[in-house]
Amino acid sequence: MIYRDWREFLPRRLALRQAGLRLAATNGCFDLLHAGHVELLERARACGDCLLVAVNRDAAVRAAKGPQRPVVPEAERAELLAALAAVDEVALFAEPEPRELYAALLPDVLVKGADWAADAIVGREEIEAAGGEVVRIPLVFGRSTTNLITRIQAGR
Repeated sequence: MIYRDWREFLPRRLALRQAGLRLAATNGCFDLLHAGHVELLERARACGDCLLVAVNRDAAVRAAKGPQRPVVPEAERAELLAALAAVDEVALFAEPEPRELYAALLPDVLVKGADWAADAIVGREEIEAAGGEVVRIPLVFGRSTTNLITRIQAGR
């Protein structure tokens, strides 16, 4: 399911908690979905009973990555992610970073790529304080949106 605002996911989070199910969560732009994303999402899904993917809205991506991004609009990025077997729920967020989202949802496991230093992972402190854990997944070498855009621009 796709939630146009992460706050719409709050009742589902409560239901998961009441059912004793573990929520794993990750976040990102997920612009130009590639094999590295799929690997991360499959490994993230293995960390819980339900995987929530929080996706940056277009304006936040532009602010972080520049005026040429995102290449794929938010609605399409959310739809592509929701179609993956590993992804149970997708929620869009407009904030520059997902601290408020993670503080409210308190997933049992927060999953990020290992390119993020542990102390730089937004939401880590809130989740760990609530008894949750943070898992860093090794990246697939050479697989990134930036590399993909560079290859496309070079005609390879």
